[in-house]
Amino acid sequence: MSRPSGRRIGRPPVTVNGQTVPERLVDVARDLFAEKGFERTSVQDIVDAAGVTKGAMYHYFASKDDLLAEIYARVLRMQLARLEAFIASDAPVSDRIASAAADVVVTTIENLASTTIFFRSLHQLNPEHERQVRAERRRYHDMFRQLVADGQESGELRGDVDADLVVDFYFGAVHHLPTWWRPERGPAAEKVGETFAGMLLDALRATGGE
Repeated sequence: MSRPSGRRIGRPPVTVNGQTVPERLVDVARDLFAEKGFERTSVQDIVDAAGVTKGAMYHYFASKDDLLAEIYARVLRMQLARLEAFIASDAPVSDRIASAAADVVVTTIENLASTTIFFRSLHQLNPEHERQVRAERRRYHDMFRQLVADGQESGELRGDVDADLVVDFYFGAVHHLPTWWRPERGPAAEKVGETFAGMLLDALRATGGE
């Protein structure tokens, strides 16, 4: 990743408060963006709260726009890795879909601050960052769609429903989670994931399927 020239003297610290500098910066930026908003948070606010210099930040991130993109990208990378593991398992395809469907709900709730900030501020990313993030999210959706298509091909799932519509329907609900889910209201993340996945599979199972 490129960074402004002439901003850094010497090597940046490796860790701050037990975190790597990039981890620390992303966590602090996430908290500040949630509290103050992206536009009202300055680079100076971020480095002061992180306990690093601007030079250390610019060693890893060229701008706070880079930080905003990374807040969501690291959640998405984790979700992609978990989806790949579900896809690679030997379980019946309907079980893999149920596991993946529940997992994306749970991990979205567990990273609610990051996903809330991202969807609230997506329009403020520069065009290249927005393109990259949308492409990675599309890749996740395409992998999930293929699971649905595999289930339809095997006969486990009904074949009269367009797999693209299944993805749009399900992830529309998942992306809506930040607007209503709160820890004080519940239900627990695992329960929400189980319920969402159950409703999806109930709607998709072929007649006479288990």
